[in-house]
Amino acid sequence: MAAQVIGHAATAQLSPHGKGRPCVITRRACFSASHHYWLPELSAVENQRLFGDCSIAPGHGHNYELIVSMGGGLDGDGMVLNLSQVKHAIREQVTAQLDFRCLNGVWPEFDLNRPEAWLPTTEALLHGIWQRLAPQLPLTALRLYEQPTLWADYLGNAMEAFLTVRSHFSAAHRLARPELSQAENEAIYGKCARPHGHGHNYFLDVTVRGEIDRRTGMVCDLAALQQAVSDEVLEPFDHSFLNKDVPFFETCVPTAENIALHIADRLKAPVAALGAALHKVHLQESPNNAAEVYLEPAQV
Repeated sequence: MAAQVIGHAATAQLSPHGKGRPCVITRRACFSASHHYWLPELSAVENQRLFGDCSIAPGHGHNYELIVSMGGGLDGDGMVLNLSQVKHAIREQVTAQLDFRCLNGVWPEFDLNRPEAWLPTTEALLHGIWQRLAPQLPLTALRLYEQPTLWADYLGNAMEAFLTVRSHFSAAHRLARPELSQAENEAIYGKCARPHGHGHNYFLDVTVRGEIDRRTGMVCDLAALQQAVSDEVLEPFDHSFLNKDVPFFETCVPTAENIALHIADRLKAPVAALGAALHKVHLQESPNNAAEVYLEPAQV
């Protein structure tokens, strides 16, 4: 199968339109599975402290969504890869093995009776999926959604992975510079400069980068990361009038860009204290507007 899938792109005649230019394609796959976060070398109290409700036996389940990204040049059929073969590879190596299973022990790396095993977290699961698909498909990236508010990305860089948590807050703001007249502010900010402000339901994605722990399977303490986002952003921002309730925006116009930058500044140190690096902050202000701030070179 590996030779067929990779060879199709490598040996076929190049498309006269694509001219062999590189292209990335994606394939989506879904599976349902359960897992249990529990390390036998820790006490019940220590497991509860580290994993919270995820430590409650016999575990819990998720509907996982996997996005497989693959790259290559177009062939004479106008394809990077034969999608039927891609689908078969993903089914054979991943979904057929994981669907409707308990992930603890389903693969050798998740058998905690082995000293080198780790917990089947989203990050660790992606690492295992990459090892099984890479010999068959020209992978460029993997993304795995454990739930709509939690997902991980893996790019094949040894033990490094990215973890994203999504949260939500509602806030009002007014876009205006105090040194300008109302007419001047409206010329710059339009309706957003109206004197009494307006509100948004903001969606915040915080992405951190780090090494997957060889035992816990985690990039960082997930509960602690979520608590940091709550303490630094949700608690002070939610149901606030940003211009008046958040001191920083008394002198800084709270555009989506400035809010995202300020959130990044607030989260950088708490994330570092967890042993990870703040990689990206994505703030969705409305269905039509979003701002994204990278604190490192853009990768995911």
